[in-house]
Amino acid sequence: MAEEVPAEAGRQAVGPEEVPAEAGRQAVGPEVVPAEAGRQGFGPEVVPAEVRRIGRADLDWALKAGWEDFRELRGDLFFLPLIYAGIGFLAAALAYQRELFPFIFPLAAGFAIVGPVAAAGFYEVARRREAGEPANWFHFFDPLAGPARWPLLFLSGMLAGIFLMWVAAANGIYGATLKTLGPATPGEFVRALFTTPEGWRMVILGNLVGAGFAFVALVLSAFSFPMVVDKGTEPLTAVLTSVRAFAVNRAVMLRWGLMVAVLLLLGSIPLFVGLMVVLPWLGYATWHLYTRVVVR
Repeated sequence: MAEEVPAEAGRQAVGPEEVPAEAGRQAVGPEVVPAEAGRQGFGPEVVPAEVRRIGRADLDWALKAGWEDFRELRGDLFFLPLIYAGIGFLAAALAYQRELFPFIFPLAAGFAIVGPVAAAGFYEVARRREAGEPANWFHFFDPLAGPARWPLLFLSGMLAGIFLMWVAAANGIYGATLKTLGPATPGEFVRALFTTPEGWRMVILGNLVGAGFAFVALVLSAFSFPMVVDKGTEPLTAVLTSVRAFAVNRAVMLRWGLMVAVLLLLGSIPLFVGLMVVLPWLGYATWHLYTRVVVR
């Protein structure tokens, strides 16, 4: 692995080799891959930013730094009412429309696709804290009032499109497998899911297709949203930078995607209540990972 990146200002280093960087700036550490290496620009104004190679230790550092931000800023207090409102709406919908029951998992899994949209506010709060600026919940929606507004809307529309395609694909898979057995109550649906060939086909095919959509969303959005919040970058430039960062760090980023998926799953198990901790934590951690990967 390349040499370690110094830690951000005002934050303790994770390992003995890390030293504080200048205030508000990310120190240059790991190998920087110039924008011209291996990829040409897409026009005079659309050139991916330079990125760094990172390793597993950087993922651990980002999660630790994100947890410190969470403990300091307590993002769960903001998301708690939203999560409970969502659970109430879902329960009411299922009570009156049992036909929606098969879509619980696709909708919950699809949250990972649109997660960066909700995390944009956490990126802004973490950015302000890193820069030594006032950081509180009054600033959560600041990205929508500045130069990042339209790029964020563009990127949000991109992820919304991917989410809708996933839901359509999940509906098609259900229609070709378990739905062929006829209408079923929620209890009958769950039993058939794990006791019939149609159910297992739906589970296997659904997970494979869902993983494909999640992979595309991760590649396109992992660093594009933080970059837009950070600089108000033109969205195509931000997306290309995210793609490039993934290409330079394939194995590490796949590991990051798996870690995110596991944490979201664990946060969703107790009626989604755990997400009030997981979502802010991952939002802050993603911001810190962005500062390690993208040259700012």
